Amino acid sequence: MKYKYLSVIMAVVLFTIIIAGCGGGSVMVNKEASTSAIRAAEEVGASKVPSASLYLQLAKEELAAAKILAAKGEKEQSESMLSRAQADAELAVALSRGESDKSESVIALEKVRKLRSDNNLPQGRK
Repeated sequence: MKYKYLSVIMAVVLFTIIIAGCGGGSVMVNKEASTSAIRAAEEVGASKVPSASLYLQLAKEELAAAKILAAKGEKEQSESMLSRAQADAELAVALSRGESDKSESVIALEKVRKLRSDNNLPQGRK
């Protein structure tokens, strides 16, 4: 009887430790996603595109705020801020890629116009 009581107490303590350990892990997973999204935005040159630069800066500020909230133990607010940081970083990536695509299309259009003028072809659309 004594051993059953002791093993039940040990099981409860072990279960509590496992639950407490799993509770903090979700903030770290989201933090990694936000951090990697910010890193991706920096790698595609979002800081050089004015509209993307704004969202990259917001993402960095939101990540910093999420760290402060997590340190205070406010997990829900921290996770929400991490989600916002990730979304803003992903938007910065999309905006910088869009600007890059736009620049490439302008260059390609100029090449087509030059080729048409070199070959005396009608310009067509302008």
